[in-house]
This record gives sequence, structure tokens and C-alpha cells, in this order.
Amino acid sequence: MVIERPEAVIFRGQPQTVIGQTLKPGDNAPDFKLLANDHSEVTLADSRGKVRLISVVSALDTGVCDVQTRRFNQEADNFGGDVVILTVSVDLPATQKRWCGAAGVDRVQTLSDHRDMNFGDAYGTHVKELRQEQRAIFVVDRDDMIRYAEYVPKIGQHPDYDAALSALREVID
Repeated sequence: MVIERPEAVIFRGQPQTVIGQTLKPGDNAPDFKLLANDHSEVTLADSRGKVRLISVVSALDTGVCDVQTRRFNQEADNFGGDVVILTVSVDLPATQKRWCGAAGVDRVQTLSDHRDMNFGDAYGTHVKELRQEQRAIFVVDRDDMIRYAEYVPKIGQHPDYDAALSALREVID
């Protein structure tokens, strides 16, 4: 059964429908199949045993998405090898690769949901009318449990970086 959440996010003043259920702390993180910049398939299980911060953006080359991805790339230096930071968008893998090179982003793995919106449907971030992702942040622990979830109510709004990073620190301590 497809779950639709009408008016779950605002884009340019217009309410949009989001597909998928809202996940919350304590939920098991759904697996996903996304494409890496080299078109290889990446799943949640590939990083099992590590703490994951999953940053979800609409398009890397837009203002807030750019800032969000660069911020987590910078913050990655503050965490050890037990933390994986993933950024999910619907950008094509080649676009993600080009953007990362131009932006100097090398500590965040960008992953594409363009093929079938598999991630967006599973994590409740698939904006139906736009076929994009709703901005969101998830912290997933080593056992694949969601420990932090934020769905940003407006596509052009920044997430709460400090709250997400605080949650990440709590999980790794």
C-alpha cells in the first residue's frame, strides 16, 4: 500500500504531497538501493556496523542543498572511521560526481535516487509532484535503528544542523 501525505512539505509557497511514511527514532531503518557516482549500487547494508548520517537534499547545485552537503563534508573530519555520511538526491550520478569535484566534497558519499525513488519511498521523502526528495536528516546506528529523524517542512529551509550533529555524537559515544 502506497502512503501519501498531502501537504507534507511546501515548495515555493505551494503544498506538496510526500510519498512514504514518516520515520521516527526507534524505527528500523529501511534498506535502500541507490546509485553511487560510478553507477554501482549502494545499500544501507553496505555500511552496517557503522553509524550513518543520511542527509537528504533535492538537488546538489541549489543554494541550501549545496550548503547542507558542504557542511556535513566539513563536519566529517570531526568523526572517526565509524561514521559514514551519505547525501541522497535525485541528481544523476554524473552530476553528483561533477558537483563533488567542483565543490571539493570528498568525505561525504553522494548517492542518487533518480532511478526509481527507492529511498524516497522507503524513507518518506519522495515529493510526488516534483519527483524530488524532501529535505531530511536521519541518524542511523550500527544496528540499523533510526536514532534521529528530521523532515524539513519547506524545501528551501535549512535543517537543524546542530541537533543532527548532537544526535550523531550521542550515538557514537
